[in-house]
Amino acid sequence: MRTKKRTVAMLLAGGQGSRLGVLTKKVAKPAIPFGGKYRIIDFPLSNCVNSGIDTVGVLTQYMPLDLNAYIGNGQPWDLDRNDGGVSVLPPYSRGANDEWYKGTANAIYQNMHFIERYDPEYVVILSGDHIYKMDYNAMIEYHEQKGAAATIAALNVTLEEASRFGILNTDEDNKVYEFEEKPAKPKSTKASMGVYVFTWKKLKQYLEADEADPNSSNDFGKNIIPNMLNAGEALYTYEFAGYWKDVGTLQSLWEANMELLLEDSPIKLNDNSWRIYARNPNEPPVFNGEDCEIKNSMVCEGSEIYGKVEHSVIFYGVHIGKGAVIKDSVILPNTIIEDGAVVEYSIIGQETKVGKGARVGASEEVAKAFCAPGKMTGYMAVLADEITIGDGVVVKPGEMLDQDRL
Repeated sequence: MRTKKRTVAMLLAGGQGSRLGVLTKKVAKPAIPFGGKYRIIDFPLSNCVNSGIDTVGVLTQYMPLDLNAYIGNGQPWDLDRNDGGVSVLPPYSRGANDEWYKGTANAIYQNMHFIERYDPEYVVILSGDHIYKMDYNAMIEYHEQKGAAATIAALNVTLEEASRFGILNTDEDNKVYEFEEKPAKPKSTKASMGVYVFTWKKLKQYLEADEADPNSSNDFGKNIIPNMLNAGEALYTYEFAGYWKDVGTLQSLWEANMELLLEDSPIKLNDNSWRIYARNPNEPPVFNGEDCEIKNSMVCEGSEIYGKVEHSVIFYGVHIGKGAVIKDSVILPNTIIEDGAVVEYSIIGQETKVGKGARVGASEEVAKAFCAPGKMTGYMAVLADEITIGDGVVVKPGEMLDQDRL
C-alpha cells in the first residue's frame, strides 16, 4: 500500500522546443545542457527536492531517450525512493485509440492514475523549460491560506513584454478575475509563469470535464484556467520576485548562459542553501595549456584549453586547440574546437567538431550589420549536435546548421 502524499508534482517535459531549432533535433528541450554542467530540467527537479516534494511525475513525449536516461532512478536529486521518488511517464497504449498527449491538460489527464496512487491534497504542475529557483512549499502554504482551488505563480513583467504572456488580472487581494492569453492591450503586467498549485479534487473534476469536451484544446492556459474562472472558482496569483527565464528561444538560452558570467549574477549556481543538483559525469579537472588565455568565462571540468576563451561558457569535455579563439559563445559538452579556429557569438552543439582554421559566426556588432532582421537565430551562428565543420570552412553569422559542412 502506498503512502498518502500531501503533494505530488507533475513536470511537463515533453515539448519539442521548435524555437530552439537544431539544438532540439535529437533531444527534448528540457534535456538541453545549461550553465556548464546542468540540464534545463535540473532546475524544476531541484526545486521540488529543496521544497520537500518527494513524488514527481515527469511527462515525456518528444525525443525521450536522452531525457529518460538522464533522469534514470532520480538518485542525483535524491528522488530514488521506494515510495514516491521520480517516475518517467510517457504516453502509453490504451488499445485501439493510442494517442500522443494532445495538450498540457490532456497530459495530466492521461496520468491521473499515477496521481491517484498517492491520494494527494495538492498537485503542483510545472514546466520543464524554465531556469529559476523557487520554494514550491511556500506557494502551497499560500494556496492553503487563501482556500484556493488554483494558485498561479506570477511574475511582474514590463508592459511591453506583457503581450507575450498569459496575463492575470487580479483584485487587491490577488484574486484572479480575468485571464488573457497574450493580449494585444494588456490590462496588467502579472504574467503567468506556468507554475500551478491545484487542490487535487478540483483539478480532477475539471480535467474530466475538459477531456469530455470535443472542442477543447486540452490546455491549462486556454481551457482549464478559463473554465475554472467562469465557474466562479477561487483562483489566486502568487507573486514571484526572483530570477526566472524562459529559455525557449536561442536568444534567451544564450542570454541566460551569459548572465551566469556577470559579477553580480542574478542566479547563483553554487548556492548551497538552494542547490541545483545534476547528473554530472565524473570528469578530471580543467587542463589549461601553456599558452591558453581565459577571461570572464565559465570553464567546466574535463575541458582542455590551449587557446583563448573570452566571455563564454565552456561545458565539460570540451577541447579548444592551440591558437583557437572563443568569444561570446556557448560550447556544449564534448565538442572539439581545433587549432586556429575562431568561434564568436555562437552556440555549438554537443559532440560537434569545428575544424582547423574554421570560422563560426562573428562579433555581435558585425553579425547585426551582416544579418537581415527576423532570423530565428537572432544574429548568432548555431550548430547542431554531432556535426563536423571542415578545416577552413566559414559559417556565417545567423546561420543554423544541422549537417556537416566540409
